[in-house]
Amino acid sequence: MTHLRRHVLTITVLVLAIASPAHAAVHTVAPGESLSSVAAADGLTVASLAAANGLAPTASLLAGATLQIPAAGTAAATPAPPPGTTTVAPAPAAAAPPAMGGYTVRPGDTLSGLAAGARVPVAQMAQMNGLDPNGVLIAGTVIKLPTGAPAPARSAEPAPAPQVPVAAPQPSGQRVSASDIAAVAQRNGVDASLSSAIAWQESGFNNAMVSSANARGVMQVMPGTWDWVQSNLARRTLDPSSAIDNVGAGVLYLGSLLRETGGDHATAAAAYYQGLSSVQRIGMLPETRRYVANVMALRGRFGG
Repeated sequence: MTHLRRHVLTITVLVLAIASPAHAAVHTVAPGESLSSVAAADGLTVASLAAANGLAPTASLLAGATLQIPAAGTAAATPAPPPGTTTVAPAPAAAAPPAMGGYTVRPGDTLSGLAAGARVPVAQMAQMNGLDPNGVLIAGTVIKLPTGAPAPARSAEPAPAPQVPVAAPQPSGQRVSASDIAAVAQRNGVDASLSSAIAWQESGFNNAMVSSANARGVMQVMPGTWDWVQSNLARRTLDPSSAIDNVGAGVLYLGSLLRETGGDHATAAAAYYQGLSSVQRIGMLPETRRYVANVMALRGRFGG
């Protein structure tokens, strides 16, 4: 083996270390399962299972989503540093705050009632969640409420099994690598390390992930954000079931936030999580600061 080929092999192994942490198996979530039940069945702690999948320990699981089960004796999955970079130890993935505004519809809820409680138009809430404003709201539907909206009256009642509204983008059983995300970011003039850090924080690079707030895929894109990006930023028709196009939509949206915030990475990351108008109006909420701290630390693992 030549000296050059040895270096190529070394770089390849390091790249794979970022994209594919050691896992024993992939688990497809069955109806009624939770992080705690899956962790118990595999002899894991909830924290280690959540960290391996880029989730908060309190995250809800949706039937059909996939989980990476860490191999016995391995540390929680975190991306390895690129060669030649100085790294900053990230905050544990288990400390990641949950998605904002997540709510599972209870029997008796209506879209108009939830919109009225959140003080937003019905059409706005429907558009953001990919729902028909005139349709019947099914119990168990996972939706996002506006940041800071008061909890609905029925939020204390037991939640039915969650259901994902049929809307783009669609979760699919695909994963991407840090190099995939960097390539998409570079093509669109967006910081690659920030894009990768947000993708890891949001989903662990898993396009099957759906949050408790109805965000989907690698970049956890809301249906309303997907439609806005497609109409205003994308230069071609995006495939709603493609992991790479999910990354593309998230990267384009992140790029727009960077422009709106004058290139401030921390504020753009805060806006990605909390919403730009909310950040501008009330500043970063405590959970947003945790999210931004995690993302800024993770940037160092992706060359930022």
